[in-house]
Amino acid sequence: MSNVIHLNVPSLRPSRDTRLAAMIRSFAEARRFGDDVFWLKENAELLNILECTGSRVPLSALAPHEGFYAQVEKRIEFFPQYYRFLLSICLDLEALGMPGDKAAALVEWAHQQGLAEAELSDLQRAEARRLMQRRGVDPMAHDGGLEARLRRFIARSETFAMPNKKAAYELTHIVFYLSEYGRVDPQLEEAAVTSLEFAGLLAYLDQNADLLAEICVALRFAGRTPSPIWEGWLERETHRFSMTTGPEVAVQDDYHDYFVCNWLMSVSGKDAFLKDTEADRCRFTRATPYAGPLRDISECMFRLDEARSSDWTAMRGQVEDAVSEIGFDILTEAQQSSDKFDAFFEGFARTTLREAHA
Repeated sequence: MSNVIHLNVPSLRPSRDTRLAAMIRSFAEARRFGDDVFWLKENAELLNILECTGSRVPLSALAPHEGFYAQVEKRIEFFPQYYRFLLSICLDLEALGMPGDKAAALVEWAHQQGLAEAELSDLQRAEARRLMQRRGVDPMAHDGGLEARLRRFIARSETFAMPNKKAAYELTHIVFYLSEYGRVDPQLEEAAVTSLEFAGLLAYLDQNADLLAEICVALRFAGRTPSPIWEGWLERETHRFSMTTGPEVAVQDDYHDYFVCNWLMSVSGKDAFLKDTEADRCRFTRATPYAGPLRDISECMFRLDEARSSDWTAMRGQVEDAVSEIGFDILTEAQQSSDKFDAFFEGFARTTLREAHA
């Protein structure tokens, strides 16, 4: 006979719904205020992740946004320069269950005002199109070359073999828009997948969890399975975030890293947003990562000057000697994470101009 006594003690941990409601309230009411563009950015990002991952959000959790939703027409009329943020928040609130149908009228108004025509970049035009198409309006219907230009940009893999965070983030967002945030096959050319691999290698060598998480999400939206080395590291980093609550905590923090790491957890079938969050002003802090070897590798290659080669086999010894012990481990893992490492290094070495004139 067993002497083990089982006690049905209820868990003291907040439920998923409670955690989500607290996080939504923190970002809606406690960190910043509605006339701050950073408030728009933070809340648009959070709601977008919840919406595109199909998260079930209790209607009561959206209550902190009722005031915003009630006044959204006034905001977009006075702040048309922020129309993409405003449309995104409104569309996602309705998709998550907020009663009302304001987004359709806002989209039509933004289209009539020609707001997408005021965009300078194809990336911004693509975002505007993606948002408005959610209510059946295509503001770029007259620009038949937009998608071709976006695809041409992401298919130029050599762009992404060199450190350029702006280009890498544009790459991931183009894939997000082409895939409608994972809803359709973006039908990427193999060269575009290679671009994601190259950008991922740079992000891993830099230990940039924010960028690498976006790259892994983009790869999954493209129907590819990211390197388990990358995703394993990101899962560990996700659990290492800490939160500090209080009226005086600084909010120039790592919230975006926290968002996209948890987004990847959700997209890859793992539990997301497990950290307990209070409905108060909250600071998100990523645990201090090891310094990635990217800078040391770049400086080593630059100093080699004429002795620099695009052949990784020839350069490996000198590069490995130039990095720290931890950097060596990260570099070794990077090589193991992708069968495109040698091709990546050819572009990273930047010897093509010299070779062209040899």
